[in-house]
Amino acid sequence: MVYITRIERFNAAHKLWVEDWTEEQNREVFGKCSNKNWHGHNYSLHVTIKGLPDPITGFVIDVKKLSEIIREQVVDHLDHSNLNLDVDFIPKGLQPTTENLVMLIWQRLVGALQGFPCELHAVKLWETETIYAEYYG
Repeated sequence: MVYITRIERFNAAHKLWVEDWTEEQNREVFGKCSNKNWHGHNYSLHVTIKGLPDPITGFVIDVKKLSEIIREQVVDHLDHSNLNLDVDFIPKGLQPTTENLVMLIWQRLVGALQGFPCELHAVKLWETETIYAEYYG
C-alpha cells in the first residue's frame, strides 16, 4: 500500500463561543479564541490517500485531480470565510474548532473520492505551527 499526501492552504476567521455562557465563562474556556471581533488562522490541510500505483501511470491518484477535488470540496468553501457564518457544511451552533473541521472535511472528501482506485486514509489540519488535528474516519 502506498500513501500519498497533498497539502493545500486556506485562511479563515472564526470565534469559539457558547451563547448560553457569560463573556467571562467563554473567555475562561476559549481564551483569545472567544474574541468578539473574531480572529483568523492560516490553515494547512494535509490529505492522505492510499492505494496501489497504477501499473501504467505509476499514480495512486493523479495529484492534480486530488488537488482539484480538495479545492472544490473544501478550500473554495473555507478560504477567506467566517467559519461561524459563511460555510454551508458547518452546522449552525457547531464550534468551528480544528477537531470539528477535520471531521467535516473528511465527510466532504470521502464522498468525492468514490469511484477512484484509492481511498482516503487521513485528514490533518494545521491551525497554527503548534496545533493540528488529524482524523482517520
